[in-house]
Amino acid sequence: MLYSMTGFGRATATIGNRQVSAEIKSLNGKQFEIISKLPYLLRAYDLDVRSTLSALLMRGTTDVMISIKQDGMTKPVSVNADLAVAYYKSMQEIAVRLGLPEEQMLSTIMRMPEIISTEQDVLPEADWLQVKALMIEAAEKLMEHRRHEGLSLEKDILNRITNIEAHLQKIIPMEGQRTERVRQRLRQSLRELGAEQADDNRFEQELIYYLEKMDFSEEKTRLAQHCSYFRETVAKEDMSKGKVLGFILQEIGREINTLGAKANDAAIQQIVVLMKDELEKAKEQILNVL
Repeated sequence: MLYSMTGFGRATATIGNRQVSAEIKSLNGKQFEIISKLPYLLRAYDLDVRSTLSALLMRGTTDVMISIKQDGMTKPVSVNADLAVAYYKSMQEIAVRLGLPEEQMLSTIMRMPEIISTEQDVLPEADWLQVKALMIEAAEKLMEHRRHEGLSLEKDILNRITNIEAHLQKIIPMEGQRTERVRQRLRQSLRELGAEQADDNRFEQELIYYLEKMDFSEEKTRLAQHCSYFRETVAKEDMSKGKVLGFILQEIGREINTLGAKANDAAIQQIVVLMKDELEKAKEQILNVL
């Protein structure tokens, strides 16, 4: 079974007096890369977030956002009263000297730097373990989404492999015809060179030597084996196998290219082009596989 690298998962819960939600989104990526958006209460646990999700999600570019609301407030605050008093005395002195009213002084002071600040508390570890469990729940939902998307990917990619195998079978009956066409071309070349009375035995020997260099039996066998190995790998229970499948597709492409280079036959090369087209479509899809 294949898993897509694209997915989304969300989970919410009430932990103590806090409303917590965890959202995780993943997209294609060669390695595991995480972009975390954590509230101030969870900054101390950022490393734990990354290691936990890396083990669960394995590959892909991942966005994780955890939000915490406490009693309707997103962030508890504190007021620096001593600093506010110092500001007040200085501003009152200025107001007296300039004969300015003092009615709006308090609102002005509350906007001064460092008067109001957010408390930089760390979420207690016991609460963090509950938040972590919620995050894991979101990750599991994301993996279920990946599994569902992977079913479509698997169907399409295996269909491409089936088409390559079908094209390979079409080439087999063409080999005998190719031999005859090569013989006729060589005869024609001899006639054009004025060597119509060439020795037939020597001609056949040269033809055999020529055909041996054009023989692609090994390429056909290896191509069929690679396609079979691709199917076996897809059927394995491992979740993350996109890289391995990508390598197998490279080997399939190598055999198709060599087969086309040795074909020396327009009809066979047309089929090779169709095989390459199916291969490219499979490669595009395999980039989405976990």
